[in-house]
This record gives sequence, C-alpha cells and structure tokens, in this order.
Amino acid sequence: MYALLSASVEGELIMSNRTNRPGRAAVQWIALVIGIVFLLVGIAGFTPGLTSDYGEMSFAGHGSHAMLLGLFQVSVLHNIVHLAYGVAGIALSGTVGRARLFLIGGGVIYLLLWLYGLVIDLGTAANFVPLNTADNWLHFGLGVAMIVLGLVATGGRRKAVSRKPA
Repeated sequence: MYALLSASVEGELIMSNRTNRPGRAAVQWIALVIGIVFLLVGIAGFTPGLTSDYGEMSFAGHGSHAMLLGLFQVSVLHNIVHLAYGVAGIALSGTVGRARLFLIGGGVIYLLLWLYGLVIDLGTAANFVPLNTADNWLHFGLGVAMIVLGLVATGGRRKAVSRKPA
C-alpha cells in the first residue's frame, strides 16, 4: 500500500511505497543513481589509465581509437554525451514524473542508438559517435533496463503524483 509522504510548495503530494518517512520515490532514486553513474562514466572517458590509447582520442568519428576500460570505443563527443546524460538524470530526479521521463525517454534514445549502431557500417563516417560492437550491446541493455525501471518503479502508472484541487 502506498503512503502519503510529503507536500511540496506547489502542492504536489508525492507517493511512495515507504511508510512514515518523507523522501524520494524509488523512481527518483533510480534516476539519480543512473545520472551519477553516467557522470562517472563521462569522467572516466577523459581519464588516462581508465581509457586506453587516450592519446588517440579524437573529438568524434570512427577514427578515435581510445577505449574506455579497453572495451568501449570513446571520443570527446561520446564522453560529453555521457556527462550530459548524467546531468540530465540528476536534474530530472527531482520529481517522480521527470525521473520517469528520464528513464523511459532515455531508454528509448538508447534503443534507437543501438539500432543505429546495428545498421551503419562502423568503419565509415556514419559512425560519428563512435560506436563499436560492445557499445551497441551496452546501449541495448541500458535501453531495456532504463525503460523497465521507469515502468516498474512507478507501478506502470503515468504519474505517481496527485495535485491538490485548485
């Protein structure tokens, strides 16, 4: 059973499965944690030692030979995208609806990126991010996980928020 937790300045009532303790809903925590992980991945992509062939990193394109953890092809653009996703996850974790939007919307974007990576020739200019096979399957897993978490953590409802009558 859901318990009423807190009222914001705008009159939103936040629902959570925790009882008698004010705080964030599960979907908000999930979005926050995923945002922090994306920030750390973005930083790791710019860290020599965590990124092999760091000196071979280009701004974008399949010619970037830098490999995060020796497995995932990265570029400056790829790392900036991870940092931006991290900032978005943290910023959108503030409300249930926005956290859900980040998870489901971000998951859809990752599934589209997975499909893009499957249909392009990874050795051509179309691979501007850049992507490799490991990136493609990571994007698939992230996309599915983010969508599932966004749905499950809100019980499949569009919003777990109710507003006071005007």
